[in-house]
Amino acid sequence: MLELFKEGQVYEVLLVTKSNVTPVGVVRRGNRLFFRLFGGKSAEELKECPYASIQITNDAELLVKLGLNFPVNLEFEGIENFRWIKGLPGFYGRVDAHEEPYEDELGETMILVCSMTPEGEISGNLPSRPLSRADCMLIEMAVDLTRLIVAVGSGKRELSLKLAEKIDENYGLYLRFGGGSETAERIVAWKRELLREVQ
Repeated sequence: MLELFKEGQVYEVLLVTKSNVTPVGVVRRGNRLFFRLFGGKSAEELKECPYASIQITNDAELLVKLGLNFPVNLEFEGIENFRWIKGLPGFYGRVDAHEEPYEDELGETMILVCSMTPEGEISGNLPSRPLSRADCMLIEMAVDLTRLIVAVGSGKRELSLKLAEKIDENYGLYLRFGGGSETAERIVAWKRELLREVQ
């Protein structure tokens, strides 16, 4: 299954740790998968228990809801130190991780740089659902919202306004491409609440 990941491309997948699930971008190099975590529960869990599963989904709503901590109903299975979402294909293995400083327009922080060599495959089936351009816009809206939360918390007014504008632009495209989920509406509402703090 690892051959499905073209080397050098970033794939949005689900990272399942001891008690948490979060979307993460992974890149394959050789027989290893590399990813970075910008803090959060998954990063803390991997420091204490370096075992994880990486699973594939083509459900943009699921990726976004998990990324924004919206409620979802999932069933889990596992063996020994590993657990995973029932029904989704993927891999499990031990994670090698170390902290590194990182800086971008949001400021300086420490990130957890991780890699995993799959030790086993997780069986599962994905629904025969083609990728929608609206799905892509929804994911971009969610990514920009997570950055907006940090920007507002750091008092970066200009960056906050820029990110809010990107969310609005992508929301317009989302609607144009036929999107119409409650998740998108919640993102836009959250964005409005955040902007009240910087205006």
